[in-house]
Amino acid sequence: MSQEVERVYTIPLGKVLLSQSQHRAVRAINMIKEFARHHMKVEEIKIEEDLAHQIWSKGIRSPPRKIRVRMSKTDEGYVLVSPYEEEIESKVTPEKESSKVEDKVEELKEEAPAKEEAPAKEEAPAKEEAKKE
Repeated sequence: MSQEVERVYTIPLGKVLLSQSQHRAVRAINMIKEFARHHMKVEEIKIEEDLAHQIWSKGIRSPPRKIRVRMSKTDEGYVLVSPYEEEIESKVTPEKESSKVEDKVEELKEEAPAKEEAPAKEEAPAKEEAKKE
């Protein structure tokens, strides 16, 4: 295998709750290994330390109900299971669209002070009438 295979999965861990509360995190780790064996067709599975910390973060009794992982099949013949961190891609907006958005923001800023001043004018005569009576 000269090429690494990498896939992203969401592993359901809901059946962990069927086991005793003192063994749930351990069973979650075993379920992740079993899922990896089934889907990646490799017997040797290694779980990254960050993923293990994520499973054990709330203690042995309450592991997460589901977890998103990245599985990579390496040249050495094992599968490395690591937590999935989504890459945030910045969308490039065309100049026309960005100028439209900027124009709308400027219009809203101009309208906001006008709206704030209008109620103040209406309240002032009402106060003056109350003083006269």
